[in-house]
Amino acid sequence: MSLTDAQRAEIAAHAQETSSTRRPTVPALEAMLYDPQEVLDHGFLRVIDYMGDDSAIVQAARVSYGRGTRKVSEDAGLIRYLMRHRHSSPFEMCEIKFHVKLPIFIARQWIRHRMASVNEYSARYSILDSEFYLPAPEHMAAQSEINRQGRGAVLEGADAAAVLDILRDDAMRTYRNYETMLDTDEGYGLARELARINLTLNTYTQWYWKIDLHNLMHFLALRLDPHAQYEIRAYAEVMLKILHAWVPQTASAFEDYRRGAVTFSAGMMKVLRSMLAGEAVERADSGLSKREWDEMMASLKG
Repeated sequence: MSLTDAQRAEIAAHAQETSSTRRPTVPALEAMLYDPQEVLDHGFLRVIDYMGDDSAIVQAARVSYGRGTRKVSEDAGLIRYLMRHRHSSPFEMCEIKFHVKLPIFIARQWIRHRMASVNEYSARYSILDSEFYLPAPEHMAAQSEINRQGRGAVLEGADAAAVLDILRDDAMRTYRNYETMLDTDEGYGLARELARINLTLNTYTQWYWKIDLHNLMHFLALRLDPHAQYEIRAYAEVMLKILHAWVPQTASAFEDYRRGAVTFSAGMMKVLRSMLAGEAVERADSGLSKREWDEMMASLKG
């Protein structure tokens, strides 16, 4: 991870600051504030601020005037009920703000999650650093033959090395050209908003990303899926650890009812009931498409 000495000093100074507050805080998350968690080769993710905790969800659901006197187990039971029955608004009472450094091509996937507030580093105003994402050898894979947006077998030996050379050379060459276009003395003095258009998509950018807990869990449910692209999944895995530190009761319910759960259609449930009744059901007679049938069988096998 590439942090300058000035950035490290700024983070360390910020981490030493304390503020008295009457609002609930979470010690486990307080200990993580501002600390960059490394992701990929030059990326990071860190928590900048947050609002609320598990008790805030319970308070909103009960519309109570304080944190309450009920047992922790009762609060956990209510949170699990809310998660199980998809009651989303109590989870929207909690928010969290991240500072993320990520490759541009991942930022373009990430931004599709629109229920968040985003402010990205401006390459119209500032000059981007010469940092590029290069996949580790174990993530250099060919196109999947069965999934149009997925990876297949890992490239080996000379093929993997050649692709890495192409990625590295293209990124460095376009960055050199970027510098030349910007240079007012020996280059062309081109406007920053134009010079940036030649950069490769593996160039790193940064942003602040603020989101409520309900929509964060939606993001994680999609981006933690094994079919999600590895690079965005790497960020989601760090965010999942943060979720467990921030709202442990909610995170546990999320693991059980969202991440570890499957959804069956009405047609799938009809087939499943027939199977449980001891009836033999063939795909051709099930009313399900081949893909639906395969997905159902894969879920049942675990």
